[in-house]
Amino acid sequence: MGKDGIHERENLERGLKSRHLTMIAIGGTIGTGLFLAMGGTIHDAGPGGAVLAYAIMGVVVYFMMTALGEIATELPVPGAFTAYADRFIDPAWGFMNGWSYWFGCAMTVAAELIAGSIIIKYWFPGTNSSLWAMLFLAILMAINLFSVKGFGEAEYWFAGIKVVVTIIFLIVGVLMIAGIMGVGGHEVEFSNWVLDGGEAGKAPFPNGAGGVILVFLVAAFSFSNTEVIGLTAAESENPSKDVPKAIKSVFWRILIFYIGAILVIATLIPFTEPTLLDAAEDNIAASPFTIVFKNAGFAAAASLMNAVILTSVLSCGNASLYCASRTIQVMAKKGAAPSYFAKLNNKGVPVRAIVLTGLIASSAFIASLVGDGVAYTAAYYLCGVAGIVNWLTISLAHYRFRKGWIKQGHSLDELKYKAPCYPYGTLFSITICTFVLITCNYWVFSDFSWFNFITSYGLIPLGFIFFFGYKKKKHTKWVRYEDMDFTPPEGADRHSISAIEMD
Repeated sequence: MGKDGIHERENLERGLKSRHLTMIAIGGTIGTGLFLAMGGTIHDAGPGGAVLAYAIMGVVVYFMMTALGEIATELPVPGAFTAYADRFIDPAWGFMNGWSYWFGCAMTVAAELIAGSIIIKYWFPGTNSSLWAMLFLAILMAINLFSVKGFGEAEYWFAGIKVVVTIIFLIVGVLMIAGIMGVGGHEVEFSNWVLDGGEAGKAPFPNGAGGVILVFLVAAFSFSNTEVIGLTAAESENPSKDVPKAIKSVFWRILIFYIGAILVIATLIPFTEPTLLDAAEDNIAASPFTIVFKNAGFAAAASLMNAVILTSVLSCGNASLYCASRTIQVMAKKGAAPSYFAKLNNKGVPVRAIVLTGLIASSAFIASLVGDGVAYTAAYYLCGVAGIVNWLTISLAHYRFRKGWIKQGHSLDELKYKAPCYPYGTLFSITICTFVLITCNYWVFSDFSWFNFITSYGLIPLGFIFFFGYKKKKHTKWVRYEDMDFTPPEGADRHSISAIEMD
């Protein structure tokens, strides 16, 4: 043991059970994107536009996740995303994606801390946002520093609360649409779904294609953390069984929770309702979930939803802190980040990587200076772009993984899990991710400011700098199919796994 008590172990602990991975997969993406941003999405894109945007991104996520599942089941290595880019694309791409993903996750933690501060002000108006952000960060740090089992248990119960409340919401919504429950004096607005109905005769697409493109990034932010399954594979007790099981829940989660929620909200609340926009501007009491529950006759809906959204915020922050710390730890292990952050404590927890991520996430403390709403929006733009870059990386790595697998004489029957619709599903994800990265924040150029440009597009040119800078320094090459490494990690079939070295 070192003098600081950190480097007792060299191996990540396989402490995540099947029930942990299943609940993480089911509830990992249910967060403020569903409970808060959904209102603004429907307001901006209309009911049809919101459904279309979320459906397209949902298909992207499904194919991306099945692609990730195929590789992660075969190669459950620590730091999955960067490791797969190293093996199947180019080490320079892995370097770029690793730092981008780590920063995006850290900013997701910051966004959730800000959201938590906004939520708590419903009960304690006028209090300082930074103090609440510090408290929530301390809670998340404690959960992650304890052990991977502590992370798994916390995420299991956080996710369980979100799933139960969302299911109740959908049931209540369907009963209201059917006329079985009251709607608070409001008529069910089926005209929202009629092509010649609604405002200016443009429902359900009031802002056309531009409105759909505008909410792609919000949808991407809503689906963020889905890919955490790729990282948890390295700390799962039985990745070959648990990962495919968790992956298979993705499609139904997207269909039931997100598409179902949009259909219920857009049917029960006119998309021109001003309170939907209020929800997007951090008015928690105007959450579409709260509005629907109130109209159903639940007087305590606002306080109940506040409590649920708060647990949701902690859940998303918890998962993002986990992802970021594991990513930077593995990058440090292979020399793509300072080796100081590679060390683990005697429980196999990357303490130094967690602390580093926490320091970056503490940028949430400036929310009280620039305004909670501005800080939250900037944070989710940054992490949304980073998330899409990561999905693009996973999809590209999978496309080349399959090509290399066949090129080296392997049979598809050897794969423990095969992604469906290859190569079309993977190519679809690559195409849409590229399109969204280019177009998602086109509004920046009509009302240009450097702050908006940096938070909306800044990670893209920075990514090019990281890629070509590392490539020039290390003289890396695009990995040939014949040279791809399909060697499973040391100890993959035992209860611990060595963080492999990659040159």
